[in-house]
Amino acid sequence: MPELPEVETVKEVLKKQLLNQKILDVIVNYPKMIEQIKVDDFINNLKNQTIIDIKRRGKWLLFELNDYYLLSHLRMEGKYYIKNFNDEVTKHQHVIFKFKDFELRYNDTRKFGRMYLLDKKNIYNTKPLSELGYEPWDDKLNSEYLKSKYKNKKLPIKTVLLDQSIIVGIGNIYDDEILFLSKINPYKKASELTDIELNNIINNTKIVLEKAIKLGGTTIKTYTSSEGVHGRFQNELLVHTKEVCPICNKKLNVEKINGRSTYYCENCQK
Repeated sequence: MPELPEVETVKEVLKKQLLNQKILDVIVNYPKMIEQIKVDDFINNLKNQTIIDIKRRGKWLLFELNDYYLLSHLRMEGKYYIKNFNDEVTKHQHVIFKFKDFELRYNDTRKFGRMYLLDKKNIYNTKPLSELGYEPWDDKLNSEYLKSKYKNKKLPIKTVLLDQSIIVGIGNIYDDEILFLSKINPYKKASELTDIELNNIINNTKIVLEKAIKLGGTTIKTYTSSEGVHGRFQNELLVHTKEVCPICNKKLNVEKINGRSTYYCENCQK
């Protein structure tokens, strides 16, 4: 599943190809992918809009246009491909944006991805972006903030770290890596974390995500950022998908926590 580093990588790849390109037409093959607007309005409003910039907020891609922001969430398996006009349209290419010399096709095997077209005014104060927590590098993300958010959270920190309304961008892969580096057991209740542990989470979130961004994200079987673009962070993973702890050499535990596969070392993460 694309997490913050993968979405950041997609953003940078698309910026190289799409900036200053005018949308001439749009084809929507799966209408349920479009949220809060009629499909015909979605198509008509996008025509003749130019892509001014592409931004990221959490795991959302934000295509800045002349009059709107096109928001796109890749969910589990969403991908964007640049295609020629005569390339075959596959059954998983659900939204197609036509430009002068090429097409941008949104491919999603499981159809979980979603798109919004919002007026440019106050988009950060409008759902879905208004529901998001702080970016990992926000100065307001500190131990006091986390303590206030976690104080009533009796769920395992493994689960709470995935809550996008608190910190954005952390998914299952990076969750395991952050907790391992922080020496925190994934079953520990969020409400029981100490100030030191909270600061460790903040610092290691930055370290892990910055390194993953630098390496283009993590390529797994359900994710590549684009055709021919593969991340290399999977070569740096310490515990996720691994068998042995890189510190103590003991066998890693692999368990489900609230339905998420979780890799941890019960010796190093007590």
